[in-house]
Amino acid sequence: MNPQVASEDNPYHAMEARLDLAAARLGLEPNLISILRTCEREITVSMPVVMDDGSVNVFEGFRVQHSTSRGPAKGGIRFAMNVNREEVRALAAWMTWKCAVVNVPFGGGKGGVVCDPFKMSKGELERVTRRYVTGIMDFIGPDRDVPAPDMGTDGQVMAWFMDTYSMHSRNYLPASVTGKPISLGGSLGRIEATGRGVMLCAREALKHLGMNPKECTVAVQGSGNVGMISALQLASIGIKVVAMSDVHGALYNENGLDLAGLRKHMQVQRKLDGFKGGDRLSNKELLELSVDILVPAATENVINSRNAAKIQAKIIVEGANGPVSAKADKILDDKGVFVVPDILANAGGVTVSYFEWVQDRMSFFWTQREVEERMERIMVDSFAATVDMAQRFGESNRIAAYMLGVDRVAETTRMRGIYA
Repeated sequence: MNPQVASEDNPYHAMEARLDLAAARLGLEPNLISILRTCEREITVSMPVVMDDGSVNVFEGFRVQHSTSRGPAKGGIRFAMNVNREEVRALAAWMTWKCAVVNVPFGGGKGGVVCDPFKMSKGELERVTRRYVTGIMDFIGPDRDVPAPDMGTDGQVMAWFMDTYSMHSRNYLPASVTGKPISLGGSLGRIEATGRGVMLCAREALKHLGMNPKECTVAVQGSGNVGMISALQLASIGIKVVAMSDVHGALYNENGLDLAGLRKHMQVQRKLDGFKGGDRLSNKELLELSVDILVPAATENVINSRNAAKIQAKIIVEGANGPVSAKADKILDDKGVFVVPDILANAGGVTVSYFEWVQDRMSFFWTQREVEERMERIMVDSFAATVDMAQRFGESNRIAAYMLGVDRVAETTRMRGIYA
């Protein structure tokens, strides 16, 4: 593979490139930049697990803590066959900046297990989860590192996670993990949080640009929790959802998709195939549609130097982590695309995860309305702070968001000093 392409597709290199730009604009001292570029702790565990047929598979798991300068590490656990250390490092660093952008008192962490959860039985998935928790027990906890769900994991996995941690601790510790079922201390509004945050950022972007939501169209890449909830939330403010996709391809209807029907279909079939409400497109074609808003809510690097020039959307709201490569940033900037970066656009999830952690620590729980009102205030204020930073420094929204987050982490790191 071309080294330049390989570098572009490396999410940690993309994070470093943007960090360096933000640090340069902030005038950070070199020693501090060295600290911010480096993950505090990286854990790799090998996990022998007995499968249903009696065979033993040895799974590999990771947990990376990028920074705990502002509080416990915070970040999801990804179960997928393509999980690797570089990806987990990048995701952990993005969590550091994301938490700082919305100003919640967490640092950044991320975890992953190399497995295919969709080909495993419930019992196998539970055994993998519990073995993974046991492997990283000494490095996590309510005051150290608080995991959450991500690709391939859900509330049930978090319930097993919390139970395993609590059993080993000989204590009931619901704040050891977020994204749990409501009955185990989960927060109302958590499932909708990331998609609702995407909608709020899109709404604020339209307001900033003087565009009417009821005259706008959106294409959403992805139809999982983030993609589907984003689409429903965007439709709720009058935006017409004309395209959605899954890993197999996309569905397009210029008159708007039947989201209620599509959601029911997905709940049964778990894929778009077979739904009759539109024309089939490839994921590549979806990204290049002539729409007002594009929401990449699937995976990393889907918009890169090879296709960025073909993007026709006026606004990109990044529901996924790292969907735009660093090399694509300049191409989109030159085209005048208004990008709401991932560390702001999808921060609704970690904001409500923070609310869940707070509620668990207090053993006092809020109504959904209270959760949504608090989240909206944080997201709207963070959007305004990012745009203000962009305008003051003449930078893109992405670099402005990095500057906002990096500056806050740098300040706490500087004030705490270096322990020797």
